[in-house]
Amino acid sequence: MPTEPATIPEPQLARDLGIGPATAVVVGTIIGSGIFLVPSEMMQAVGSAKLVFLAWLVGGLLSFFGALTYAELGAMKPQAGGEYVYVRDAYGPLGGFLYAWTTLLISKPASIATITAGFVRILGTFSVFAFFSQPIVLNPLTVTYGQMAAITAAVLISFLNYIGVKKAGEFQLIFTVLKVAIIVGIGLACFASRNGGLSNFATEFVGAKGGIVGFMAALVAALWAYDGWNDLNQVAGEIREPERNIPIALIVGVGTVGVLYVLVNAGVQYVLPASAVATSPRPASDAVALVLGGLGASIVSAGMALSMLVTLNGTTMSGARVPFAAARDGYFFPSVARVHPRYLTPSVAILLQLGLATALLLVGENFRQLFTLAIFAEWLFYMITASTVFVFRRRVPNAVRPYRVWGYPVVPALFVAASTVLLYYTFTDNLRNSALGCLVILAGVPVFYYFRRRRLG
Repeated sequence: MPTEPATIPEPQLARDLGIGPATAVVVGTIIGSGIFLVPSEMMQAVGSAKLVFLAWLVGGLLSFFGALTYAELGAMKPQAGGEYVYVRDAYGPLGGFLYAWTTLLISKPASIATITAGFVRILGTFSVFAFFSQPIVLNPLTVTYGQMAAITAAVLISFLNYIGVKKAGEFQLIFTVLKVAIIVGIGLACFASRNGGLSNFATEFVGAKGGIVGFMAALVAALWAYDGWNDLNQVAGEIREPERNIPIALIVGVGTVGVLYVLVNAGVQYVLPASAVATSPRPASDAVALVLGGLGASIVSAGMALSMLVTLNGTTMSGARVPFAAARDGYFFPSVARVHPRYLTPSVAILLQLGLATALLLVGENFRQLFTLAIFAEWLFYMITASTVFVFRRRVPNAVRPYRVWGYPVVPALFVAASTVLLYYTFTDNLRNSALGCLVILAGVPVFYYFRRRRLG
């Protein structure tokens, strides 16, 4: 009798990320350039060191509450796509697709473009890279050496993720450790300075906004500096022992970032009075320059560049898993769901994400408006995603939950409430871009029904 040929199973994503790389995804993705830059914005908003610290602490606590909530969701549903999976299962495929649509079209490509452009801008402060501002091509589109350097950085990091999540995870771990060492060194150097003093903590900046509006502005800046802890859940399908490692990585990662942020902010304010912090475009660099001279400023710039490169790796790694998950469900082009047979990575999704980010970088500075469009949408989906924990607790009370969020229902409720307040201030502070962000989300509705018809037909 003739035998039927054996079917070859489709390649699947490999669970190659251990607890170390998983924690590094959290820490390394969160810590970008924000901690080096936002102390100035926060001081301009509240005007005193005490209120700046309060904003950091409240922002860290709210982010920690969000991480605890995501820890339960990630341990319960350790699949690629993170928020896409939770929103899909709680509120239906349309809600999940709209999250994936926003992530693919704006959030991740604009984040990659912003990070790489910032990385190149920091490198441009070194004299050896002064040529970055010079154009290579003038017609029909002006392209500078800096834009090409940013695109090159995006290509190299995307290639690293293309050839294996294990390699990308090892890169994330090694350079996150180095990043943390630099940040600790900056904080300790500031406290060792003879130019500093505790009296600086009592100084004030008289030109601050002040009041509730000022504190909310400072809190928004702090929360943006903490942003990125959710990226781990998007690669949950490639984490070993996800039921154990996702909660540990989220809790330890966000806690570590909180300690580092308070350390650096305290060091900067130990060296600089409130007025100097508020008026400096780079307070961390200025503080270290007072301690170590020009060498100190160069160290901070190098630390910022390294920090952004690690953030780029975490963002690239996580972003590609969202359209991949949607495509696997039949709500996007089937090719995007392809897993590379050798490297076991979502190769087509990575290339698609790279292509969109490259297009934004070629446009130039105009892509920054797209990034501001995503801010409202990101926090909207943070709120919606966190609310799914209540849906699952009610709908499937006996489901296996390797980790249960501490303080339920208060902790997730506080995070949802804080997200709602932040959405209100974000929307009213930038009405035009927030409204455009809503329109971008709604534009995904007809796209969803197009793929739904293809899926059913």
